[in-house]
Amino acid sequence: MTGELERLLNSKEVGAALGIHPAVVQRMAIRGEVPGFKVGKFWRYRKSDIDEWIDSRLKSARQPCRIEN
Repeated sequence: MTGELERLLNSKEVGAALGIHPAVVQRMAIRGEVPGFKVGKFWRYRKSDIDEWIDSRLKSARQPCRIEN
């Protein structure tokens, strides 16, 4: 163990990486669709968790997003 903490991302940074609004990221986190946790009133995300989540979505048979009719 190196003793270093992993940098945490905020909703704005995750939203920019995913190309979606930060409020959408927060709603997805509340529903458990994106790995995140609250620190006080703010949502935070581990970069490694987001990277793994993206990889799992790309590898799964499911589509990475929903298409509404």
